[in-house]
Amino acid sequence: MRRHLPDLIERVLSGRIEPGRVFDLTLPLERVAEGYRAMDERRAIKTLLKP
Repeated sequence: MRRHLPDLIERVLSGRIEPGRVFDLTLPLERVAEGYRAMDERRAIKTLLKP
């Protein structure tokens, strides 16, 4: 990861990527286990749980 950090910082500063957009899966709160499983299996980066 460290070797990629300078490139990532440059991309953020130039506006080519937006680091705040990390949620790629949205599920209702009662499906929390599915959200954790998706992240563990690398099917999702970050799960947003909605009440």
